[in-house]
Amino acid sequence: MPWRRRRNRVSALEGGREEEAPPEAAAVPPALLTSPQQTEAAAERILLRGIFEIGRDSCDVVLSERALRWRPIQPERPAGFPNRPKSLKILLNPQSHKKEATQVYYEKVEPLLKLAGIKTDVTIMEYEGHALSLLKECELQGFDGVVCVGGDGSASEVAHALLLRAQKNAGMETDRILTPVRAQLPLGLIPAGSTNVLAHSLHGVPHVITATLHIIMGHVQLVDVCTFSTAGKLLRFGFSAMFGFGGRTLALAEKYRWMSPNQRRDFAVVKALAKLKAEDCEISFLPFNSSDDVQERRAQGSPKSDCNDQWQMIQGQFLNVSIMAIPCLCSVAPRGLAPNTRLNNGSMALIIARNTSRPEFIKHLKRYASVKNQFNFPFVETYTVEEVKVHPRNNTGGYNPEEEEDETASENCFPWNVDGDLMEVASEVHIRLHPRLISLYGGSMEEMIPK
Repeated sequence: MPWRRRRNRVSALEGGREEEAPPEAAAVPPALLTSPQQTEAAAERILLRGIFEIGRDSCDVVLSERALRWRPIQPERPAGFPNRPKSLKILLNPQSHKKEATQVYYEKVEPLLKLAGIKTDVTIMEYEGHALSLLKECELQGFDGVVCVGGDGSASEVAHALLLRAQKNAGMETDRILTPVRAQLPLGLIPAGSTNVLAHSLHGVPHVITATLHIIMGHVQLVDVCTFSTAGKLLRFGFSAMFGFGGRTLALAEKYRWMSPNQRRDFAVVKALAKLKAEDCEISFLPFNSSDDVQERRAQGSPKSDCNDQWQMIQGQFLNVSIMAIPCLCSVAPRGLAPNTRLNNGSMALIIARNTSRPEFIKHLKRYASVKNQFNFPFVETYTVEEVKVHPRNNTGGYNPEEEEDETASENCFPWNVDGDLMEVASEVHIRLHPRLISLYGGSMEEMIPK
């Protein structure tokens, strides 16, 4: 068959619709119909086969010596993205890091959200606690999720606000919460801070575009959350905390806000090391119970029974105490501050550094930046726990009143670093884990954490 004629035949058939063609007869042009024996023989001698567009359909086209056949391809329908958001409430902290959050959002995030057809409503966070007051009362019914553009402090504040709102909507008392209900909207984290521990732990990388794409695709995973309480009263929801050296360092850094974030952090670390002093503490903890019945009870949100709980207690002089429900990846700790925990494994990592010499403690800190085991020191202890109580055994904030200046804590208060926010508490702090309490936009990147 001459090429021109063959081309015309195909062109003439391109306008045909799939539903108008009978299953078999229409699949072969009339001029090329042959006997069944000839058709079978021709089908065995294929000259060309490929996928071509005929009309608006993709077709599997087969050219043999005597026949041209095509069959519309019926692609498998993709599973889709059922959690993909259509409308988002954006909370932006313009003071994060080097005041780059606004630029990050409008230059990198917003264009992608627009391309995805996602409606946004942006609120600029003007002061500490703004997100908390806003999310208490604002109308969220028309939104599929909330996105925070900022650092760890901002993200933690928004998560805390969403969880408090969920308790209020459920008619629960927010001062004393034993079994909190899950947050009603997922939270997206766009890293625009100095450390971005939360976003880094969630996505595996502190990358703005990666975080944005997870939000656009509606990738959601449930994440464990802690409650921090004192004297039975809820202080806040959070993901991680440090007491001792970690708390003092943050308290020092907060007094030098005029410095750049990196300068402020480095200066505070050096100064806290110069004044390194152990805290006299009593630490009680409930070891993690991974038995099936306990896990099922947790999944159902049932209060824990104390009948089989075996609390353990240690006491002494401690340089640092870390309680972490997430791996806490960051630039200075690529393996994570708590590399043995995960985002939703129902447990927390309790890491204790007992009193030791300054050089040995510095060696321990330097290990976080390497691939070596940062816990392989005789003064470092690690536990997998469900609850922790940290009870300081003095009332002077752990500082010598004869020191020339007390820069790291208010009078009779101990500084805590909770998700990058300073929390000052005068007495015992009770930390309890609540499995899968909030949904965060993110993939399964935590599996990429180096072992």
